[in-house]
Amino acid sequence: MLPENAREDAVRAAALAATPHALAELGQLVRIPSIAFPGFDADEVRRSAEAVAALAEGLGVFDRVEIATAEVAGSADLGMPAVLATRAARDGRPTVVLYAHHDVQPPGDPARWQSSPFEPTVRGGRLYGRGAADDKAGVMVHLAAIRALAQIAGDDLALGITLFVEGEEEAGSRSFTSFLTDHAEALGGDVIVVADSGNWDATTPGLTVSLRGNARFTLRVRTLDHASHSGMFGGAVPDAMMATIRLLSTLWDADGSVAVDGLRVREAETPAYAERTLRAEVGLPAGVSPIGSGPILGRIWNKPALTVTGIDAPTVANAANTLTPEVSVVVSVRVAPGQSAREAYAAIEAHLRAHAPFGAALSFEDVDLGDGFLVDTDGWAVELARDALARGYGVDPVDIGVGGSIPFIADLAHRFPAAQILVTGVEDPHTRAHSPDESLDIATFRRAIVAEALLLDALDSRPTPVRGGV
Repeated sequence: MLPENAREDAVRAAALAATPHALAELGQLVRIPSIAFPGFDADEVRRSAEAVAALAEGLGVFDRVEIATAEVAGSADLGMPAVLATRAARDGRPTVVLYAHHDVQPPGDPARWQSSPFEPTVRGGRLYGRGAADDKAGVMVHLAAIRALAQIAGDDLALGITLFVEGEEEAGSRSFTSFLTDHAEALGGDVIVVADSGNWDATTPGLTVSLRGNARFTLRVRTLDHASHSGMFGGAVPDAMMATIRLLSTLWDADGSVAVDGLRVREAETPAYAERTLRAEVGLPAGVSPIGSGPILGRIWNKPALTVTGIDAPTVANAANTLTPEVSVVVSVRVAPGQSAREAYAAIEAHLRAHAPFGAALSFEDVDLGDGFLVDTDGWAVELARDALARGYGVDPVDIGVGGSIPFIADLAHRFPAAQILVTGVEDPHTRAHSPDESLDIATFRRAIVAEALLLDALDSRPTPVRGGV
């Protein structure tokens, strides 16, 4: 056994040495367009799962590596393939579950990318490509950290490790709860590390301690049985476009704050964050003002937000002098941590029905709900994680909230209440996840591998705690 300082130095060196190989393997994964949405080639998701499974097998540390699927809740359909690799703990050591996902968002318009979305390209110290950060980088951080620890620990490695790489997170994790039930024994660790979040910036690590929930649905607004001539009947007959615009406008106050009774706000302090930083990170032009009120991070982390993300109506190219009978919109709501998504959705539906103009008929379809999450920051694993992040990045981590949603984390917490859940990641404010020119800061990738290797080493040196204790 190496002395503590020498062991840390050895793990760090092994993690740094593993980074170039991990970056090359990440590039190979990025080349696979593993999009789990309907209408895309499911064989590519299978090919991605096979590639991840081969990388896990190649580590030589797992007792079993498999590609598994589970039924989508409420149907006989199977979800997308996930990779599950397990090794049993021994000598009284804990078990850590390492989560990431290998599916990616659709690329959108390729013309908006500076380079091909599925051809990994390095520019200015960043790796560009769909999934380069979200979340194939998370997959490779796990694999590289395990590789580094195994190299130093050798046969003395006693930590139990479960690697769970999901294949449908971007498409809503439709079979996630069934998968948890099917593999409850393998997934029931002492610590669960979810590598699917971000950092304060490219050099300062973040530990995500709060996540907003989500409520997404399709709203149909109908005012007519059929289209009619707008010149002949306009001014007396409400068309669906007018009704939809009037209805949607009731959802926000004049400053852009959500104006729906029953949507809660979480009261919590946030770090200082200047408007100029917001403008730089999201590309907000000088002539456009931010929306909402209160501290900017409070608006993003602790308040509800509502976005219309899609609309079906006549296109500009197909515009005619016609009263439109029906319009459909997709509404995406981010729910403040601490409020259930079901309660929030009920408040929004009630609001829309109460404000429907001109007696417009409303229908609600494709409702998708996911609860937010708050981390118990008093747990022993949180302290280990903060220490590992500080040593891996050379900068103390910041506890951050995330405005986006990772609904399955609430499912994990419900299914495994004794496990301590740590939410980490490699993204930074310039990653542009889900957008054209998604990218990974390579220096952040390297630091993340070192930090996770140090965390795994700390867990490998620790006796199994009493579940939920210290």
